[in-house]
Amino acid sequence: MNIYDALNEYKQYLLIEKKVSDNTLKNYMRDLEHFINYIQKQNQVVLINQIDKDMIRKYLQQFTSLAASSLSRKMVSLRSFYKFLMKEEIVEKNLMETFDLPKNTKRLPQVLNVEEIKTLLDSIEMDNFKNARMRAMLELLYATGIRVSELCNLKLSQLNLKMKYLNVIGKGDKERLLPLNDYVCKILSCYIYDFRYPKLDFKDNDYLFFNNHLNKISSEYFYKILKKACINANIKKKVSPHTIRHTFATHLYENGADLRSIQELLGHSDISTTTIYTHVSNNKIIDDYNKYQLRAKIKKGDSIHEI
Repeated sequence: MNIYDALNEYKQYLLIEKKVSDNTLKNYMRDLEHFINYIQKQNQVVLINQIDKDMIRKYLQQFTSLAASSLSRKMVSLRSFYKFLMKEEIVEKNLMETFDLPKNTKRLPQVLNVEEIKTLLDSIEMDNFKNARMRAMLELLYATGIRVSELCNLKLSQLNLKMKYLNVIGKGDKERLLPLNDYVCKILSCYIYDFRYPKLDFKDNDYLFFNNHLNKISSEYFYKILKKACINANIKKKVSPHTIRHTFATHLYENGADLRSIQELLGHSDISTTTIYTHVSNNKIIDDYNKYQLRAKIKKGDSIHEI
């Protein structure tokens, strides 16, 4: 089978059977197209069965200087592709079986503290459509911890301000009902009635949040306006939409929320994914200990008699 035909079949499989998100699909396709372009350029390969293990090894060697996470992502894309090829009997051997993923030092997620998230949210005045939309999107992210893809795909029909809940459609089309607090309901109500409806000017639009062309907001665009909001609020940390999701979960855990509840709210299928927030909070405990415990303040070289 031609390489590009195989890739196209895999793309259809991801879309129809796996029902992956637009963002996941884009990442897989970007990695695999890069791989195929390299293979064709270096080896003049046309058929998928012409690719051998040595070609893959040489391709992956380009990325050994990158962070382990970057190399891992490319390898995961190739592994998934070859599993599909084996499943459909397009190839006779899974060439990715002998390649081990690099050891990845697990980095704890970046989070904002209570003051930082408050500063960021309060810095956005709801004085025009764009600012009101940004404030509403950020407040909703912090109030629910939803993924940026879930946020951008939200329809107005998924929101019930009277009953104070949000119906989210997550990975694999799984639905979860999320509670909304009074404050975020107030912000959303202001956005919808004072800015969203006037902007539409009686036009139909299913999306809760949309751009000037009345189309769905992309994750990339939201990241850009979030970055700008952080600069305006003088937030020094590197903040992404996922940072707000991490912040939501971490603040819940630090205030006594049960890990199982956080798992349900985030839409994690495995509790082990959620346990990362216990480590984030433990880091804060250590920082607070070193900051406030009297004996911890003694510097190296200080005499015990100086205490």
